[in-house]
Amino acid sequence: MTISLPHLHSGKVRDIYAVGDDRLLLVASDRMSAFDVVMAEPFPDKGRVLTAMSAFWFEVLGDVAGSHLLSVDPADLPAGSASAEDDLDGRMMLCHKAEMLPLECIVRGYLTGSAWKEYQRSGTMHGEPLPEGLQESDQLPEPVFTPSTKAEEGHDENISFAAAVDLVGEELAGRARDISIELYQQGAARARERGIIIADTKFELGMVGGELVVCDEVLTSDSSRFWPVVDWKPGSTPPSFDKQPLRDHLEASGWDKAPPPPALPSEVIEASRARYAEAYERITERRFADWPGVSR
Repeated sequence: MTISLPHLHSGKVRDIYAVGDDRLLLVASDRMSAFDVVMAEPFPDKGRVLTAMSAFWFEVLGDVAGSHLLSVDPADLPAGSASAEDDLDGRMMLCHKAEMLPLECIVRGYLTGSAWKEYQRSGTMHGEPLPEGLQESDQLPEPVFTPSTKAEEGHDENISFAAAVDLVGEELAGRARDISIELYQQGAARARERGIIIADTKFELGMVGGELVVCDEVLTSDSSRFWPVVDWKPGSTPPSFDKQPLRDHLEASGWDKAPPPPALPSEVIEASRARYAEAYERITERRFADWPGVSR
């Protein structure tokens, strides 16, 4: 890229640049990771579908909490800071700079992933007891806020709500919990009407001008588990509307999950792209091809 703004950070998916003292440019790339390893091949339009989905949810869930989003239009960047070669259409967000909470705000509506593993061991989820006899992928009696720490390296650590209070204080932890659960409930209800279960999700919240707002991405296939309603059955894990074709291929390949990753066949890349796009179109009832920069 030829972006002339100060580069602050590159993660697995996003590149972050400073826009003056109080704004940030977030650029969602087409990088794809699996098992904590970034694949060598780009997945076309992946950054755009994440940006499109987040922009949609920022819009429709704005009554729950504000967001850091200012614009998704490259024309709103400072003059001369980027060019057409940077391919920013549809994959950028110009945002307020926020003071981020040191928490991953996770909400679980179904018993899966690390929560299911903990329940199998101890009958608890994040240290709190759950009813006996639950099966994998069971819907929980009600959505539960299960925060984790943000690890600079390695994996985040699941913590109790009491530990979250110790990190940010009771008032802020309670507000983060309430916002996260309401975002999840409203988003999950909409998705369910359109044939998709949001099993769990992760939000990032931060302070902007004294207000707690939603940042980064919202209810995307990267930050959430999307399951087809028709395939959900307690006792098993449904296929996901995300990188499931990639994960399945890598599991079957015999790869040891250490870098470098194996080369990927084009059909695996295309199948994953199609699942991301289908989730967007089902939930938003908008054509992904109409989003800026999408090639088809």
